[in-house]
Amino acid sequence: MYGDTTPVDEGFLRALGIHRIPVPVPFLEAGGPVNVYALLDEDGRWTLFDTGVGTADGLAALRCGAAEASVDLRKLSRIIVSHGHVDHYGNAQLLAEESGAPVFVHPADLSKVLGEERFAALLSRHRGYFLSALGVPEAVVDEMTALASRSKPVSRPVERARLSLLEPGRRFRFRHFDAEVLHCPGHTPGLVCLHVPAKRLLLADDHLLAKVSPNPLLDLSQGEGDTKFPALVRYVESAKAVHALELDAVLPGHGPSFAGHRALLDGLFAFYERRQAKLLDHARQAASTVYDAVDVLFPRRDVPRLVLMLSEVLGNLEVLEHAGRMRRERDGDVVRYAAT
Repeated sequence: MYGDTTPVDEGFLRALGIHRIPVPVPFLEAGGPVNVYALLDEDGRWTLFDTGVGTADGLAALRCGAAEASVDLRKLSRIIVSHGHVDHYGNAQLLAEESGAPVFVHPADLSKVLGEERFAALLSRHRGYFLSALGVPEAVVDEMTALASRSKPVSRPVERARLSLLEPGRRFRFRHFDAEVLHCPGHTPGLVCLHVPAKRLLLADDHLLAKVSPNPLLDLSQGEGDTKFPALVRYVESAKAVHALELDAVLPGHGPSFAGHRALLDGLFAFYERRQAKLLDHARQAASTVYDAVDVLFPRRDVPRLVLMLSEVLGNLEVLEHAGRMRRERDGDVVRYAAT
């Protein structure tokens, strides 16, 4: 936890026709079960905000939780995918088939939901970038690729014909409130939240989490090198915009609802600043690759978690570069970061 938050009594959310359904995920890095939110529509049908992971256990938990909340998954008006990570859209295709509901996703995460960004395929496609620019040794990339290739699928791609593009500022009407789509890039390029200003609520998915850092991930869908999506730079911008909102409750992608988003974000910003200070001190001694700088923030390099580590290091280096405190130095294909 990065700042003090206060639990919210979710009884008042249920009175607004909002039901949180926790769904287990098979990987610890997610930060606990993922939340599916069922929102009551004007006509008595339901909107799902996220769908959980597409494992047998995940689908069973979703069906059980929906039944306990008297949510009929066959009567969905629409499915909104907060972002294109498998724990959030894994059951979207199946639920769309069963209900006929369209699936909404932001254009920047469309390729993820279409299944075009399986991690093993991304590693193979961009191994030159991993090897050259980030400084990851070829043997380590081989190990990462083999590990990713052995991973079991936990989602089905969503058919393009079932998808509708979700634009920022769009408003959805529910029985007890209206909600506005907020584009909050960072954790992914196309992450969206639902803001309910009249009730001072934010369905924040993985943009705000009470217990863990939302980790703006290394994302190659928007390009690489100079065109790469600067995840943490964009996250901080989005988070500052959310900091300014007047909110009584945040409904996160993992864990129970909470209040105190400003204290949480202030603590998270301070956490990033401490990490950036460490990286800057290291860079003043010698320029280093992203891979070499992993040692500055983490006690050891762990191959199963290496993408998370690289993401954290690169993101903070890019924030420093954006602020003019760090510069990139290219040595052939290798990029090193040095203090200015």
